[in-house]
Amino acid sequence: MIRVALIDDHESVRLGLEAASNRSDAISVVFSGASVAAYLDWRLFSREQPADVIVLDLTLGDGATVTENVTRLVADGSPVIIHSVADRPTAVREALVAGAAGVVSKAARIDDVISAIGTVARGDSLDTVEWASAIDGDRAFADAQLSSRERDVLRLYAAGLPLKAVADRLGIAYSTAKENITRVRVKYVEVGRPAPTKIDLLRRAMEDGLVSEGVADGGHR
Repeated sequence: MIRVALIDDHESVRLGLEAASNRSDAISVVFSGASVAAYLDWRLFSREQPADVIVLDLTLGDGATVTENVTRLVADGSPVIIHSVADRPTAVREALVAGAAGVVSKAARIDDVISAIGTVARGDSLDTVEWASAIDGDRAFADAQLSSRERDVLRLYAAGLPLKAVADRLGIAYSTAKENITRVRVKYVEVGRPAPTKIDLLRRAMEDGLVSEGVADGGHR
């Protein structure tokens, strides 16, 4: 039996998914709620094991970002399927980068959602070709239009060097390096990819191919 948690701030969506799941002999809905915080509280107080699969709405009403939600759920031990409409490709990409197993459109047939749950529970890849196409067409995500200097500063800073060391390595003033990082943050905000922390900057640099996972040295704060 696949233990499933449903997290969506629209009760009607949760009830529909729960009813469909109950018709399946292979699925048991163990949690249904409106936020990731509510799910984690339930886990804490019930002492239940992590759900085998979590079906998560892309945007919830509590103000948490999709990156925060997916990261917390994956860290807690559950694979995550994003269940949402198809008009937010940047947010979808952020969910996948954060570790979501795949995306199923809310326009999909309910049988497709049930099938996706089974696929992810088996540890198989979820086919998200149509979503990948939407993401590839999102030019704002693909290109924050960083200058050559900004890319150099971001590459070194995101890889773990302190900003002063970045300035020394590039032969520029500390103030210039700091100004470049500030401009990088502004540009990412302008294309809907905010990076308020150094970890976020590392994530953006990895997404844009400026830094590989092996380069990161763990010194990010």
